[in-house]
Amino acid sequence: MMKSSLDHIPPRKQRELARALEILHEEFEDALGEGTADFKKRGRILKIILFGSYARGTFVDEPHTMKGYRSDFDLLVIVNNRKLTDFAEYWYKAADRLIRDSFIETPAQFIVHSLREVNTQLKEGHYFFSDIRRDGIVLYELDDEPLVEPKPLTAEARLRVAREHFAQRYAEANAFHMTAGLQWGMWKDGDDVWKNLAAFSLHQSLEQAYSCVLLTLTNYGPPSHNIKFLRSMAEEQDLRLVEAFPRDQHRERAWFNTINEAYVKARYSKHFEISEEALVWLGERTAHLLERVKQVCEEHLTKLAENANEKASQTGG
Repeated sequence: MMKSSLDHIPPRKQRELARALEILHEEFEDALGEGTADFKKRGRILKIILFGSYARGTFVDEPHTMKGYRSDFDLLVIVNNRKLTDFAEYWYKAADRLIRDSFIETPAQFIVHSLREVNTQLKEGHYFFSDIRRDGIVLYELDDEPLVEPKPLTAEARLRVAREHFAQRYAEANAFHMTAGLQWGMWKDGDDVWKNLAAFSLHQSLEQAYSCVLLTLTNYGPPSHNIKFLRSMAEEQDLRLVEAFPRDQHRERAWFNTINEAYVKARYSKHFEISEEALVWLGERTAHLLERVKQVCEEHLTKLAENANEKASQTGG
């Protein structure tokens, strides 16, 4: 049975979580009410599970330390139909309200999957969901149907999968960072079109860098271009990543928000603006992040390799 107790979380935080659940339910019901399709009429939230540092009891809630970092609430919402996982269709209003609600002081983020998706991933040895099943705390469930028993991947398979993720994503993150530098140089030579393209490439470098950490360490990367969301999830895996992008200065937070918007606005909005100072700082911090990502992932791969070798020696492989 999964855990359900929140006794290790301060009462104020428990009330914030309760408010977050209210918002998720309210906005989901509103989204369902806008359509007549049968799957919408039958649409249900089956479970909401708290995972990550607040579930494990390793959360950080000292925003005046660690360059302004504080742990997020991480929530897994499980619905009864895969069609209901479409973020733009059913969940963007809930995400916006969680950000804007004045009662919820702790940043809250969520991912949405169908019950079939989660159980399939557990059967296939997907250790991100296995960890949630082991460490997560059930905040809401429509019924008491348990998630399936996870099938663990072999140590060798975990190493292979992690190596593949790291090789691909880190190379892409580096390539986008180099591309941003070239585009920056073109802009400095006098062609204004290249500045926005440099911003877009920096966004892509950050997206791939944070995805690299998530996929290498957990074998899971949410389908999102929101680098604030990806950053929070990646930093949960290793707090050494926090120093790459401090939050303790308003100007630097604003610059990160601007680069987060660059995925769409740098290409499609004539109103997108980013200063030379911001681009220089973002490029430097992205380079620092890439160094940290490489360190974190290579340490993880080393541990996986040692574990795989130990398992092989025990079995005579």
